[in-house]
Amino acid sequence: MCGIIGYVGKKTASPILLEGLRRLEYRGYDSAGVAVLRDASLLVRKKKGKIDEGLARVLKAEPVAGCLGIGHTRWATHGVPADENSHPHLDAGGKIAVVHNGVIENYDALKQRLLRAGHKFLSNTDTEVLAHLIGEHYRQNKNGKRKAESGNELTQAVCDALREVIGTYGLAVICTDFPNTIVGARRGSPLIIGIGQEENFLASDANAIVAHTKKVVYLNDYDVATITPERFDVLNLGTDTANVQISNLEFSQEDAARGRHAHFMLKEIYEQPQTVLNALRGRLDFEGATSKFGGLNMTAAELRGIDRIVIAASGTSWHAALVGEYLIEELAQLPVEVEFAHEFCYRNCPLEKNTVLLVLSQSGETADTLAALREAKRRGHRALAIVNVVGSTIARESDGGIYMHAGPEIGVASTKAFVSTITILTLLAIHLGRMRQLSANRAKEILRGLEALPKQIESILAQNNSLKKIAKKYARADDFFFLGRGYTFPIALEGALKLKEISYIHAEGYSAAEMKHGPIALIDEKTPTVFLVPQDAMYDKTMANLAMIRARKGPIIAFATEGDKAIKKVANDVIYLPKTLDLLNPILASVPLQLFAYHIAVARGCDVDKPRNLAKSVTVE
Repeated sequence: MCGIIGYVGKKTASPILLEGLRRLEYRGYDSAGVAVLRDASLLVRKKKGKIDEGLARVLKAEPVAGCLGIGHTRWATHGVPADENSHPHLDAGGKIAVVHNGVIENYDALKQRLLRAGHKFLSNTDTEVLAHLIGEHYRQNKNGKRKAESGNELTQAVCDALREVIGTYGLAVICTDFPNTIVGARRGSPLIIGIGQEENFLASDANAIVAHTKKVVYLNDYDVATITPERFDVLNLGTDTANVQISNLEFSQEDAARGRHAHFMLKEIYEQPQTVLNALRGRLDFEGATSKFGGLNMTAAELRGIDRIVIAASGTSWHAALVGEYLIEELAQLPVEVEFAHEFCYRNCPLEKNTVLLVLSQSGETADTLAALREAKRRGHRALAIVNVVGSTIARESDGGIYMHAGPEIGVASTKAFVSTITILTLLAIHLGRMRQLSANRAKEILRGLEALPKQIESILAQNNSLKKIAKKYARADDFFFLGRGYTFPIALEGALKLKEISYIHAEGYSAAEMKHGPIALIDEKTPTVFLVPQDAMYDKTMANLAMIRARKGPIIAFATEGDKAIKKVANDVIYLPKTLDLLNPILASVPLQLFAYHIAVARGCDVDKPRNLAKSVTVE
């Protein structure tokens, strides 16, 4: 996903745009650019590379002044990262500038038509085609071929162009003829209006504007907004009327800052005692021996009537979903199936009458997860969600759900949102279980275990220096295995993913029992294995699997339960986890794995917060 920022008001736009782009850089960092309107001229500055190494230097050498502007930080889809492919893009006459997130699927057919009409293109992007298309409609409208029905001629041109477009978009458009107007539109790519005093903003992410306003409007699909310093108007291409609601942001500028930490990822790992506490706050009901939620929007009878749950998610959220499957099946005795969201959308997955879909997404904007939600609703099934971002599309379109309240997560590799998701899935499993066969004593035992987690996570964070030493020891390895069993198997998958994402080391996650079915052939003295071996119901079997690796001289890094003396005899390095219930081990085991991956990435000189080829949210397929 790329990042968009727009400003219209009385202040100089470029510093606001640059600050906003820095806050959006985790969304895309191949290139960045701005277009500012000054004296009826568009001043465009853009550069390949990260903002401080590219655009910021260009703006310092060639400053731009003006009170209206748009900016963009790019994660390349069409066209390689290059100056000419950077946004903003201009129309054929140089009067209109466009920044765009998403993919225009029919851009080639549109481009061929425009080429035949005499247009010339300077880039390989679909966005430049969109800019020319808007410009062509604008020229026709100005020449009187089409009366402006949607606000002004610029808004009308955007509407006319988008009616020809197939694909996804979040875009901002400015024009030299309208020195106080930004036009924004969205379909499948998030866009919000920020409401200020005699100034307004447009952004793809609230992080970009939280320093300037707390009042926002989340645009819906097919909304087109016309924004001036004094007001904003929204219409919808599908209905010509829009559902506009003003919301308040729940986080502050400080929440989205890195603070004293070297990286956002490290900050967010250290925030996990608090984020787990936030996920639990107000949801533990010891008197009723259950958990409680305010947003499921289902009666007790409806919840008891569920026969099956399908959980759809992608990436890290998919690993959390696997933990959720184990939890709900054990505690609630409900069959659960975990689907990759993108596979759910494109295969004819049978859904029985009393099946509920549960989707997981930190951003609430993940394209394939949103598509899964819409597919389930289209087929007449209730769709619930666990999300972090209040006001996100998935939060608005789901039939009910649960917020994580984890605060903004800036690091591309998810940490605190993953742990918060598992925490909430545990609470949900208790809630559903108490409506079925889960005893009050067992439920209270789990609630007490959950209540102890924040302090236990703090004790794990206190081992940071030990983890750092172990990470340095293995930082030059080319391959890793991550192994677990039962509840820790999905955490092995997540540990491998974290290492891959930020250190670029090849890593594989497996059930420890699967090693003898093929993967053990790859074990040698140069291939470390990270073993999750808490003293749980699978302990003896996991230790037997560990012995197979040791017999083949594979280095072993064990994450074990405090007091386990046997593990020291067979592992090269050991990190101890506080003792907890088997089903809560995934939460505790996740934290040291995150720190382990982080320190390896730092030791290898990787950009932890901005790993290559990755963006924070995947809002296009």
